[in-house]
Amino acid sequence: MSSKPMYRQIADTLRERIQCGELKPGDALPTESELQAQFNVSRVTVRQALKQLTAESIIESIQGSGSYVKEERVNYDIYRLTSFYEKLADRNVATHSDVKVFEVIKAEPWLAEKLQLAAEEKVWHIKRVRFINHKPVNLEETWMPLAMFADLTWEVMENSKYHYIEQIKKMVIDRSEQELVPAMPSEEAIAALSIDAQKPILEKISRGFLKDGRVFEYSRNVFRSDDYKFTLVAQRGR
Repeated sequence: MSSKPMYRQIADTLRERIQCGELKPGDALPTESELQAQFNVSRVTVRQALKQLTAESIIESIQGSGSYVKEERVNYDIYRLTSFYEKLADRNVATHSDVKVFEVIKAEPWLAEKLQLAAEEKVWHIKRVRFINHKPVNLEETWMPLAMFADLTWEVMENSKYHYIEQIKKMVIDRSEQELVPAMPSEEAIAALSIDAQKPILEKISRGFLKDGRVFEYSRNVFRSDDYKFTLVAQRGR
């Protein structure tokens, strides 16, 4: 008879299932009720086991959805300008975007300056939450000149913005100027990404430029810091 507390025995069993590949990254764990029945224990004991695996960053809990095997963090290479979908192309994951706001507004002076437009010129204002499998990982707010993208649709923003710009509009994207800013999450970000209100987040502020010098977007992105890692390579000049 093992002298280990029952919650640790449950955690060990689940950990072994994950390590041997029976449960893979992104897979849902059995529900608390199923685990109670399987191990003949109380809900409190099951929750202790799940809490231990969460503390070890082996699983994660998604509010209202359940517990899942934690996936490897998305590597965000600051020096490579790639779309959300391109960053995940080599991983067997399902991705989608949930568009929350899709509207045309008049650019306030600060925004007109960012987009190199005249004050009060019309722009698209879009907010969307990006998902990897079941999980929200990124909240994006973006502004794009209406005159440049008169045929932009809700459906485009549910998918790849860069695909639309390059393949449909036949525009050549040159670069993105980006700034990473640590901040406390807004109430909107806390709700959209199910993040800890007390934990700082990273916000990426960027402006995208076409080959002809025009600014095609100004964006603010909030990331779940446990799902993304930001890397860069600094080369010493010769």
